[in-house]
Amino acid sequence: MLQRPAGALSSTPEQLARRARRAWLLFAAVALLIVTAALYGAGLYGRTAEVGTLAAQGHTDANLKVALLRAVLESPRALPLLLSADQQVRDALSQKNAAAIDVLNRKLEGLVSGTKASVLYVVGTDGLAIASSNWREPISFVGNDYRFRDYFSGAMQAGTAEYFALGNVSKRPGLYISRRVGDAAAPLGVVVVKMEFDQLEADWREANRPAYVSDENGVVLITSVPSWRFMTTAPLAAPKQAAIRDSQQFGDAPLVPLPIMHAQALSPDVSIVHAMTPGASDTEYLSLSTPIPSTPWRLDYLIPVEAPIAAAVREMRLLALGVVVPLLGLAAYLLWRRQSAQMRIAAEQAARTELERRVVERTEDLSRARDRLQAEITGHRSTEAKLQIVQQDLVQANRLAILGQVAAGVAHEINQPVATIRAYADNARTFLDRKQTGPAEENLGAIAALTERIGSITEELKAFARKGRTAAEPVELRGVIEGAVMLLRSRFAGRLDALAIDLPPPSLKVMGNRVRLEQVLINLFQNALEALDGRDDAHVQVSVDETADGVTVGVSDNGPGIPPAILKSLFTPFNTSKEKGLGLGLVISKDIVADYGGRIEVSSDDSGTRFTIHLQTAA
Repeated sequence: MLQRPAGALSSTPEQLARRARRAWLLFAAVALLIVTAALYGAGLYGRTAEVGTLAAQGHTDANLKVALLRAVLESPRALPLLLSADQQVRDALSQKNAAAIDVLNRKLEGLVSGTKASVLYVVGTDGLAIASSNWREPISFVGNDYRFRDYFSGAMQAGTAEYFALGNVSKRPGLYISRRVGDAAAPLGVVVVKMEFDQLEADWREANRPAYVSDENGVVLITSVPSWRFMTTAPLAAPKQAAIRDSQQFGDAPLVPLPIMHAQALSPDVSIVHAMTPGASDTEYLSLSTPIPSTPWRLDYLIPVEAPIAAAVREMRLLALGVVVPLLGLAAYLLWRRQSAQMRIAAEQAARTELERRVVERTEDLSRARDRLQAEITGHRSTEAKLQIVQQDLVQANRLAILGQVAAGVAHEINQPVATIRAYADNARTFLDRKQTGPAEENLGAIAALTERIGSITEELKAFARKGRTAAEPVELRGVIEGAVMLLRSRFAGRLDALAIDLPPPSLKVMGNRVRLEQVLINLFQNALEALDGRDDAHVQVSVDETADGVTVGVSDNGPGIPPAILKSLFTPFNTSKEKGLGLGLVISKDIVADYGGRIEVSSDDSGTRFTIHLQTAA
């Protein structure tokens, strides 16, 4: 029982109304602040968690790309080593006669066709190429001077060198791997293999995630975005840029910075950046950088994050709202209940005060009619007491009516699971008497599952009472039909043979919720079997058909049909032809199917009844 607040005795209803308005304004401000903070915090957490997930996935992808690049590099690296010791190469460099050079040209031509190398060529100590695998082509390297190339001078001095550059003849970028022929004291020349990465870049482009390899100066060498080639990861100092241009390493490339900006470092090798890709607007990416072993290069891998982060933030915010909104609703209900109690008490006090004031004002005029006034006062009090009793009775009757509807719905919907639980319990007792613990445990497990099922049904009936909707999701229709039959097995033992079901394939899915769709089929199967009770030729046909508009489930029986008077209001609550029926099953079934965008149709005559359920096909 509510206690009377101390402040209500000295406050008028008008004062309480003003206080209530201020309280609700304050509550709205606090609720808005809480919701805003919850949405902000949930969004921040969702973004952080999603970035961590994308970073972990990105590291895995980047490591795979590095491994693939290393595998691509290993094969051509062995060619200069082998050719530097080849006698035909040494003969051509030392003798420099036409016959030896012709033999070498043909040998290089045959080698390049069986490897992933782009070009193989041999350069003399004077820097002139004497033989090449492309000696037959118009862009043959034979006779070209390569003294200015670092891979020539590096190999002559150190014995081996690797150099990425733009070809001065072919105008195609590639990695030049060179090795000296002969020792440092008496060098004969240099063997060079050029490797191009067109196929690797094409494979990277298929992933639709930008990736690029940069050298120690930050110049992009290999990239899935062709327009980014020979751009830089950071502005180059003027001396460094001049030295690169003098070496003609990248031709006349402008060497401008990549269109990547606003970097937000998350760790030494992970950051959030904004990049402009060809044909697209400014997009946010997660950038991962990792070194490439055995080279001075680094691989940078960009993962689009706007869409996944937006989805993660949206999911976390919906989850936060799912927690905060019910709590705020409960707080609002408690505040409203407290204010209502205060208003009711204040109104009663004001009414008594007004009555006393009027009695005092009229005491002198009514003193001669004291007995009559006393009788009227007594009658008024009696009438007021009766009115309060009638009001309480009406409130109680309303509560009982609502409680009766909910109780009737619950009793109707859990009747089948309760009957199944009873059958499993009897079976378990029999198995225990026979010392057969295995089947008994299976029955007890089924009982536990069915109790959870009852809980699910009551939750669904609460949602029905609130006119709530359970979110639709793809549901396997075959499992729904089999689940409904399982719940009816114990109640209609010996009569389920009348069910002839054409089960759909497991791949057929509809939009809905499995528990609620099972309720619909249970109601229809039960009505059909009860209508055929006592008939020797009982037959219920269950069919599933796919149509252009969705999926239809038909439940047909050969019973006596539904009386016309019942058929007109078949989907009205508490309308039933059964002696112990409640008339709620078809009403609930119709609302469940409508919640998921479907409908139920019925046709009935003397030869039987057919219910047709129309459902939406899951994409």
